[in-house]
Amino acid sequence: MLGRTANGLFWMFRYLERAENTARLLDAGLRMALTRDHTKAKEEWRSVIVTSGQKVAFEAKFEDDYSGPNVWNFILRDKENSANVLSTFEQVRTNARLVRNVISSEVWEAVNTSWMQLQDDLKRPVAQGNLGKVVGDVRRAGMQVHGAMAGSMLRDAGFHFARAGTFVERGDSIARILDIKYYLLLPSLSYVGSSLDTGQWDNVLRSVSGDRAYRWLNAGEIDARGIVEFLVLDDRFPRSLAFCHSALRDNLAALARLHHNEGLCNELMRDADTEMSATTIDDIFDTGLHQFLIDFSNRNNAIAAAIAEDYRFIA
Repeated sequence: MLGRTANGLFWMFRYLERAENTARLLDAGLRMALTRDHTKAKEEWRSVIVTSGQKVAFEAKFEDDYSGPNVWNFILRDKENSANVLSTFEQVRTNARLVRNVISSEVWEAVNTSWMQLQDDLKRPVAQGNLGKVVGDVRRAGMQVHGAMAGSMLRDAGFHFARAGTFVERGDSIARILDIKYYLLLPSLSYVGSSLDTGQWDNVLRSVSGDRAYRWLNAGEIDARGIVEFLVLDDRFPRSLAFCHSALRDNLAALARLHHNEGLCNELMRDADTEMSATTIDDIFDTGLHQFLIDFSNRNNAIAAAIAEDYRFIA
């Protein structure tokens, strides 16, 4: 497979996952902001901007006016924000066109139809009453493209590059959503175990579609320690960090078999896998969840860079 095609597939699905998880981030921010008074709700929205890595760009335009409409419109559609969701999904479509000869017609149709829907959703500023629909459309776009790929694409190198992009990005995004709650949103240690704390953890679960699975496994009990263990270490849940690691490992191993050669990405993946499999929930809280998430993201980013380097010139 040509390096540019591999790169197109890898980034097409990274951008797709980024758009979907940015919508999930907004959903988490909205749910959490609705539990606070007006002043404190702005802090919740500030945390969404910080976690998305868009603080400098946002404050260049709005200074410190972290109102909900400013935040979600900046993230979703603002032309001064090159990382907005609409632009991100445009990158999905651009890369899909680049690799049109290796994706199925069903995948292309899912991308193109979703792109037209999002253009219509975001042609004007989004009001709070319409935010849920827009966020839902972004999330559905991701699910439709993934479903089309799973049901129609050959399990060849292209498939594995696409999946590698998905799980690199998903791991990073879930770590960011977790970090909102633990590091940025919890206002004081005195809130630990309070109804506010429990409500925010419940919102985090909902934002990653994990609330039903977690409650089924834990008899409905909302417990911070149990939720962290579920979202970090439970490899049965497809949005846990452990699942992302496992899926990425399997796809990189498949690429190595197809090309009869292992690269730096496989070596880094083994090291990261060893680190993750040896980690317990006690280790995470002893280290501090925030530091654990930073370490996870650093390893994840190193693997992504190695994938690009290892496969850039494949002929």
